[in-house]
Amino acid sequence: MKSKVLVFAGSLIAFGLLSFIPRTTTVQQPWPVPDAYKNKANPLKGNAESVTEGKALYNQHCKSCHGTKGKGDGPKASQLDTECGDFTKAAFQSQTDGTLFYKTSEGRKDMPSFKKKIPDANDIWSVINYMRTLK
Repeated sequence: MKSKVLVFAGSLIAFGLLSFIPRTTTVQQPWPVPDAYKNKANPLKGNAESVTEGKALYNQHCKSCHGTKGKGDGPKASQLDTECGDFTKAAFQSQTDGTLFYKTSEGRKDMPSFKKKIPDANDIWSVINYMRTLK
C-alpha cells in the first residue's frame, strides 16, 4: 500500500513540475502573399499625421502581442502558438508595404484579421507607417 501511495505522490509531483515548463512556440512558416498585394503602394507615404494615427491604432490593437517596441514581446505573446515576429529586424522591415497590408488585413493562425476591427484601409496603412518607425 505504501508503494502505491509513493507512486501516486511521485506522479503528482512530476505533473506539478511539468506545469512550470514554459510553452514552446512554433517558428513562423512562410506566409504567402498574393502578387496583387506585394506591389500595392501605400497611399499615405508615412507622413507625420499618419504615423501618429498608426501609433494610436497599434497601441489599441497590436501592442498586447507585438509589444511596445514591436519586438514580439507583448504580454499576450507567451500565450500564442506562433512567434509574433520582431518588427525591428531587417527581415520584417524589408517586406513591402503591400505585403504588410495584406498580412494585417487578412491575418492567419494566431494573428487575427483586422479588416473588420480596422475597416478603413487608410487606418491600416497608418499602422504600417508606424511599424516602419520601429527600427
